[in-house]
Amino acid sequence: MRKAKGMIIVKSLKEQVYEYLRQQFQQHRLQPGAVINMEATSKKLGISKTPLRDALIQLEMEGFVTISPRRGIFVNELPLAEIREFYQVIGALESSALQAAFSRLGESGIRKMDQLNRQMQKALDHDDFDLFYHKNLLFHDIFIELSGNKTLIRIIGNLKKRLYDFPQQRQWIKEWEESSIREHQEIVDFLAAGDSQSAALFLRDVHWSFAVQEKFICKYYGAKKA
Repeated sequence: MRKAKGMIIVKSLKEQVYEYLRQQFQQHRLQPGAVINMEATSKKLGISKTPLRDALIQLEMEGFVTISPRRGIFVNELPLAEIREFYQVIGALESSALQAAFSRLGESGIRKMDQLNRQMQKALDHDDFDLFYHKNLLFHDIFIELSGNKTLIRIIGNLKKRLYDFPQQRQWIKEWEESSIREHQEIVDFLAAGDSQSAALFLRDVHWSFAVQEKFICKYYGAKKA
């Protein structure tokens, strides 16, 4: 396979194809409802169909595509009902992760979360959405990783890929980002006070509440309210 920009050559061929296809999603070159032609794609990449098929199977497992033996391979939509389900699942899992990780967080972990939230504010002040997004993920990853639950970590990671990586929007909703920073601060304050239960409940019932975030979600994904 020809080396794509930014692709790490030590990855397996299947992993390289997987990353290439995700880039196509992120760059809006593969839109919801599009058909992926295996013959044309394998020729374009200069590879056999085997690594392409393996990458597509992984993407199907993650919900990005649907493989139909008779009809072809289709890029999936991301309907509002599915986003609602993702929020419910992520909220429940992150809440559980936060409580499991609390004893391992310590003052240093809470301080790091606070620093990341401040860095998110700086990124917002400079209209740097990519940096804001990166710091936002790191904020959550601190306690998710400390939970020590590999299955939980994998499920949350897959769901966030689906929510954030595709369809990735070019718009940036400052009101939502500002609200997210305030919510993060609430979580940090609860943790600093030693109240992990309130922090976990706030994370689940506010930060990852579809009902609370619905107006922003609809605007970001260009969907109508349910």
